[in-house]
Amino acid sequence: MAFFELHSRNLAQEQVAHTHDFHQLILATCGVTELSMEGQGERVTARRGCLIPSSRHHEYQGDGSNRTLVLDIPVAHLASLEKGGEIERLFDKPRFFSVPPALNQLTHALANQLEQCPALQNEIAILLLRALTMYLHDATPAAAGQLGQHCISERLDLARLDAWLDQHLADEIRVEQLAALCALSPGHFHSCFRELTGVTPLAYVQRRRLEHARTLVRHSALSLGHVAMLVGFRDQGSFSRAYRRYFEISPSSDR
Repeated sequence: MAFFELHSRNLAQEQVAHTHDFHQLILATCGVTELSMEGQGERVTARRGCLIPSSRHHEYQGDGSNRTLVLDIPVAHLASLEKGGEIERLFDKPRFFSVPPALNQLTHALANQLEQCPALQNEIAILLLRALTMYLHDATPAAAGQLGQHCISERLDLARLDAWLDQHLADEIRVEQLAALCALSPGHFHSCFRELTGVTPLAYVQRRRLEHARTLVRHSALSLGHVAMLVGFRDQGSFSRAYRRYFEISPSSDR
């Protein structure tokens, strides 16, 4: 069940004025939106975000060429979330805030992920809120512009990553997608992942593909070409070569 409503929008060149009974987070990856809340007006851009508490009157007008993530947060659901209290504190007052490069990169990655997998909007929303909470609550002046680089390794939930990988083995998998699942920039994710596992993310993905393939080779009647397709190899030849390198036996012999 989705608690949140998350959309990637282009805000049009028309003035809108309203209130609503949910909190709202607005982040842009490009373009400009003029927004005012209770007499305080600023521009929402890739470098400037906005938090709108529920029931606060606000007005906005886009430039027609923006790409904007709009996250609606039902107030009633926050109490049931693990970090609901921290999220609620984000909306203790209307505010505009500076968007550091790491948060902007994450916003880009999550916007792309949302467009590719709209069904994951709830998970993507939670990652976005977690990152924003760390930045606004935990950042010190010396660390401004960085998204909580302390304790990053603790944010690599391998069980969660494994579950996601197992559902997407047939697809192209990019480091940016995995980083977004952990609310990290690709560079930080790569270095932390290697420190935690001893291998690069893509090497880990390859290992996961091959281990899943071995189960299919040994315990199913599927053709080797079909197995190769199911675990993300473009053809049986490349699959067989990778299988032999990893297991020191060909898939046909292993079967």
